[in-house]
Amino acid sequence: MSSRTSTTEGALARLGFADPNRAAALLEDRALLPLRAAVPDGLLDDLVAVIGDTADPDQGLLGLVRVAESLQQRGDPPHWGISAFAGELATEGVGRDRVMGVLGASTALVDELVRHPEHWLDTARAERRTGEQVRDELVRAVTEDRGDVAPLDALRIAYRRGLLRIAALDVTSPDPLAQMPAVGEALAELAEAALEAALAIAREEYGEGHEACRLAIIGMGKTGGGELNYVSDVDVIFVAEPAEGVDEDTALRVGTALATATMRACSTPTPEGSLWPVDAALRPEGKQGPLVRTVSSHKAYYERWAKTWEFQALLKAWVSAGDREIGLRYKAEISPMVWEAASRDRFVEDVQAMRRRVEQHVPANEAPRQLKLGPGGLRDVEFSVQLLQLVHGRTDPSLRSATTLEALTALARGGYVGRDDAAILDRAYRHLRCLEHRIQLHRLRRTHLMPVTEPDLRRLGRAMGHRTHPEQAVVADRQAAAREVRRLHERLFYRPLLAAAAKLSPTESRLSAEAARQRLLALGFRDPAGALRHLEALTSGVSRRAAIQRTLLPVMLGWFADEADPDAGLLSFRRVSDELGTTHWYLKMLRDEGRAADRLAHCLARSRYAADLLVRSPESVSILGDDNGLTPRTREALTATMQSAAGRRESAADAVAAVRAIRRHELLRIVMSDLVGVIDLPAVGAALTDLTGATIQVALDAAIREVEAREGTPIGGDVLVVAMGSFGGRELGYASDADVMFVHQPHPGSTEKDVQARATLVVQELRRLLAGSGADPALGLDPDLRPEGKNGPLVRSLDSYRTYYERWALTWEFQALLRAAPIAGPQSLADAFIELIDPFRWPEGGLDESQVRDIRTLKARVESERLPRGADPSTHIKLGRGGLTDVEWVVQLHQLEHAHERPALRVAGTMAGLDALGAEGLLSAGDVAALREAWRLGALMRNAGVLWRGRPIDSVPSDVRDLDGIGRIMGRPAGEGAALAELWRRVARRSRHATDFNFYDSPPRGSVIT
Repeated sequence: MSSRTSTTEGALARLGFADPNRAAALLEDRALLPLRAAVPDGLLDDLVAVIGDTADPDQGLLGLVRVAESLQQRGDPPHWGISAFAGELATEGVGRDRVMGVLGASTALVDELVRHPEHWLDTARAERRTGEQVRDELVRAVTEDRGDVAPLDALRIAYRRGLLRIAALDVTSPDPLAQMPAVGEALAELAEAALEAALAIAREEYGEGHEACRLAIIGMGKTGGGELNYVSDVDVIFVAEPAEGVDEDTALRVGTALATATMRACSTPTPEGSLWPVDAALRPEGKQGPLVRTVSSHKAYYERWAKTWEFQALLKAWVSAGDREIGLRYKAEISPMVWEAASRDRFVEDVQAMRRRVEQHVPANEAPRQLKLGPGGLRDVEFSVQLLQLVHGRTDPSLRSATTLEALTALARGGYVGRDDAAILDRAYRHLRCLEHRIQLHRLRRTHLMPVTEPDLRRLGRAMGHRTHPEQAVVADRQAAAREVRRLHERLFYRPLLAAAAKLSPTESRLSAEAARQRLLALGFRDPAGALRHLEALTSGVSRRAAIQRTLLPVMLGWFADEADPDAGLLSFRRVSDELGTTHWYLKMLRDEGRAADRLAHCLARSRYAADLLVRSPESVSILGDDNGLTPRTREALTATMQSAAGRRESAADAVAAVRAIRRHELLRIVMSDLVGVIDLPAVGAALTDLTGATIQVALDAAIREVEAREGTPIGGDVLVVAMGSFGGRELGYASDADVMFVHQPHPGSTEKDVQARATLVVQELRRLLAGSGADPALGLDPDLRPEGKNGPLVRSLDSYRTYYERWALTWEFQALLRAAPIAGPQSLADAFIELIDPFRWPEGGLDESQVRDIRTLKARVESERLPRGADPSTHIKLGRGGLTDVEWVVQLHQLEHAHERPALRVAGTMAGLDALGAEGLLSAGDVAALREAWRLGALMRNAGVLWRGRPIDSVPSDVRDLDGIGRIMGRPAGEGAALAELWRRVARRSRHATDFNFYDSPPRGSVIT
């Protein structure tokens, strides 16, 4: 390309120039004649291509003209004059790339090169220097090498030479994200060198007597962390000690003067500008406290008065300048307090609250653009890392880095953060910091906001490597990084494990053998030796699995101990972990996902039933890591999932095995939801009913297919399963039988006899498939409530049911129909069956005297004959006085008597029926309350008994430990087992009084008995 051709503007536009006309004019500027003279053909095509690859080609070209003009005004000194400059830029190489990269990235550094054009050589020859080299250079610049330049100007000139070197390496890096930590470290080292040089100026200004004070400057924040920005306040704390033979007051006076002069030397504007403010507000008592303190004064403050945020800030404290020995003494005294801070009351909650306050103070119009303080910004990463460091760094010295990315790597290595999560955070943090660097570098202004104008976004996008729609790509990248950061911040920063771990002492956190043994005894483990063996099996070795377990278990031991059987909880946890320990998601979920570990520990130590289910199906623990994992699924969703699984199996046995595996998983979901209090008693009954109904529906379909295949002919009719008892009332408990009846209806052209025979085979196959042993509890179908009971046919036709109920049914059989509800089979047959039984269960005119007498007589026989021999009627939960059966019979008798004229009573559930009786005024409010309390307490105790023991209970246990375990599941405080037994007796007495009056029509009238 020639700048004199008619296609110049088009070519410049293609190279990335936003204003090609202006660029073409600049290329003709006389200031560039020496550059044209340095190339054989006088064309600047290669140089223009390099400029076109910078962040802002238009700015870069203008900067080139300005620097060339400035150099020509200086004559032509050897090594750095205009001739050397032109020769450098005419030659392909890193020198040319660095000079042009800086000119296209920063108008502020262009201004610096215009003022001091000789510094282009520093830019072209830039190399990474050690911190000591940089420190020595800046100190010499303000002392022996400053010549006639004023000290403050000399400091600024030397500082910006160093800044030019750093920027030159940064903007030409092939991988800016990989280079970012080195850039932050170099900027921190340059700032520390400037502090050292400023202290040298302060000592010179003070003159004789400055030796009385040994002053150390402690870098804080990003300076102390070795991860500074291009433009930032430099946070410091000043520590002073008297020199030998000097009293403390004199030393502090001198130290204060030196500290004040040091701050002034950095921030005072001069013809060469200023560096940055030195901020000492992080010192004890903030701006109200003395600027300079001794080591002992600092220690005394932190021991007595320091707030949580001050210890978090001290995590990044570093000896940046001044007397290194004093600085190291300060570190030695303060560091132990930093790593003990997490043991303070509400430490984690205070840090979390502080982060929320910081976020709330971001102006609403800035929040979406805030790279530092807004949601998904740099502070999210930094606060997450620092909180994890402070909690776990008490016992793990490998985490005690002042640098964010180093600490994040250590957290991942130690198993405190998932490797994938750490990698995502690492890249996002680098990306956000690079954006911050590029934005600040442009004008060397302190800002953390994404730009809004298209030219600024275009320059930023190009600086980040985008060439296609850079203004859009840079915004999309930033938003993606912010989303990932926010997601992981909320998971890591607010994980319950942190708050629990912070409450442990360092000794408890270490989990050494002796410490663990003592803690197990203190927590109430009955077999500390056995528990210790489980701990050793889980935590020994150097594997990542063992490392994560060492993080989890100190906290989980306390959660196990919150329950009545911590030993069983730890044993079950080991069994589940042995099955899933090598599965990548298991321990990661417990460490990272909300309350997963907390809930697992409590469930395992609270319920043998849950533990058995989980050991049989350990992969189901994933329920706890799902946001909706503890929400029982709907009947429709369950049926669809089961049908899909069964449809992929060839045999009925395999199909139902797949259905039962899903049932086991969903049963565990219900159990865990119940144990952690997500669902209440009615919801448990409804969820168990839906799960049982879906299981029967899909198993029935499989049984029909199996029989049809075996018999070689269709069934010839429809088969319906009708739920009875608590199943029909949607009040199933964990120990409830699945009471059912079976109905068939022949299709046209089929005989009732043939369909009866095949339908019987279907029912037999269905019961066999569901009752077989397996990893889930067997689902037994009890058909004893069918006509003629055990002596009647297993399945009847609809017409046979009609005939039976019209001619031979006894009153109790009509009573049983009160809770009949079709649960599986075609809807048309279900509707027909309901239409058939409604007149019998809601009889017109209610019951006559003989029928009422029959029901009362049968109830009396149940009380005398069905109560097990030797059982105490006052403690038998179901059949005892005031128990579940009493409540149910009261409700059912009144439904049979009154539902024909009061449709509100036509409900299947006991509690729904009791509420309706109260609303209709058929029972007094006191009686309703007494009966409801008894039924609810009894149902809760029966469910809790199954969960606690892993098997059904019929009576209130006599063992206080069992009562305590059952009570805790019910939400009662520990140690109230005896009180629970007494509560049942009291509630049952009141219920029995209500039953006597409302069922037997006997005094006393009502149930309000104290």
